[in-house]
Amino acid sequence: MTLAGQAAAQARSPGAVAFYDTFNDQLARLPQTIQGDVRALYEMNGWRPLWTPERLRALNQAAARAERHGLAPADFFDFVGLAADPATSEMRTTAAALTYARVLSEGRVRPETVEDLWEMQKNRVDLPAGLNDALARDRLVEWYEDLAPQDIGYANLSAGYVRYRRLIRDGGWPAFRPGPTIEPGASDTRIPALIKRLTAEGDLSAADGARLEAQGLVYGSELQTAVRSFQTRHGLAADGRIGTGTQRSLSASTEDRARQIALNLERRRWLKREVPSERIEVNTAAAIMVYWKDGRPVRSNRVVVGTPSNQTPSLEKQFASVVANPPWYVPAGIARAEILPRGPGYLASQNMYVSNGQVIQRAGPTAALGYVKFELRDSYAIFLHDTPSKAAFNNAYRHRSHGCVRVQDAIEFARLLLSPDPALLGDFDTALDAKTTTRIQTGREIGVRLLYWTAFVDGQGRVAFREDVYSRDEKLARALGIAVSLPRPVDDGRTDANDVGP
Repeated sequence: MTLAGQAAAQARSPGAVAFYDTFNDQLARLPQTIQGDVRALYEMNGWRPLWTPERLRALNQAAARAERHGLAPADFFDFVGLAADPATSEMRTTAAALTYARVLSEGRVRPETVEDLWEMQKNRVDLPAGLNDALARDRLVEWYEDLAPQDIGYANLSAGYVRYRRLIRDGGWPAFRPGPTIEPGASDTRIPALIKRLTAEGDLSAADGARLEAQGLVYGSELQTAVRSFQTRHGLAADGRIGTGTQRSLSASTEDRARQIALNLERRRWLKREVPSERIEVNTAAAIMVYWKDGRPVRSNRVVVGTPSNQTPSLEKQFASVVANPPWYVPAGIARAEILPRGPGYLASQNMYVSNGQVIQRAGPTAALGYVKFELRDSYAIFLHDTPSKAAFNNAYRHRSHGCVRVQDAIEFARLLLSPDPALLGDFDTALDAKTTTRIQTGREIGVRLLYWTAFVDGQGRVAFREDVYSRDEKLARALGIAVSLPRPVDDGRTDANDVGP
């Protein structure tokens, strides 16, 4: 400590002097990752103890709200243990307070340690300065709440987590036993368990559930409607048939769903809080794209994203330009594995040629990029584009690309993005008509975020779930020490042997 700090300590109470004298020894016993923040906080506060009884009560109140964030207070605070050891409680309380603050503001794990490619803007907060100010202004509880994301997506998912924890305390829902497909109109002994499950999550009202249970084991039309609601909420084909995919989703326990929500709250805490009011967000787990304008979602498109072996990464880039009638410069890996072995005849049939060792597909109606490509700046050859393979958009399982994002109704989406400038829109339409390859700058910055949400709140205010297609929930759960068993995805569509697009 500084000479000024030593002089200040001499004017303090005996307790403060004792704390000052043992400061370095106590600091050395804390985890190294937190020592810098602890030292900075006490330096701001003149090397005095921080935790009065009133401040400890406020810290208890803040910790009691941890469940809203999918966290357990006991993972951060042992207030009984702290009180039992007065000699070290001051410093250990500070370390716990800063650790909890770091988790709320930035997450428990570093995203790059659990994802192969994660390149997004992280949230960063000066926690010592923030905590010092919160203590000085008696705003400790409010400060902690402000550290977590404030957007509606996080708030709604947080409320969903609290609801699922309440379901667990009330006994959850009964296990659904996998078995043969339950067809509409059939009778099945699993119908009572099905009704209880649909009632618990709100796909069926409690009154309707009780009435249907009294009607026996028949899978009737009213129950089918509730199942279609469940299927839509889980990204399944909403056909009312209770087949393999639906049964797998029904077999997830209340605990597993609550833990899945907690994993997604953690992912949201990684991200920088400020986002552009105009942006494109792709949920790669759900294979859905949402366009935001003036801070509101104004359009949603289905998309096709990467397979589990060719995952679409988590990226945040600027949208740079639209290319009408784009050729496809085939990546070397795709060319070697899927195109060149088929021989010259296949290349000719696909309007492809080789130039300086590079396989190139000419623009045209059957070209892999379709009629429009949305370029991102410095994006590891990841971009959004049109596709001639329209049928895949009708599938519930849309993880079929080599990592790029194929956009449903891509031409109309390009027109929407260019519509603020009639001249740019005119250039795009002219290029389409002329079938010429033309790059058109957007004239403004539009952010693009490729995200991975397996639990989120849908437009009807319901918690929606998706299968962990990329096994990222599984990997994150291991890093957090959370035991979770989630349904495996079911591919519900045919594979097109000629679909070799990015």
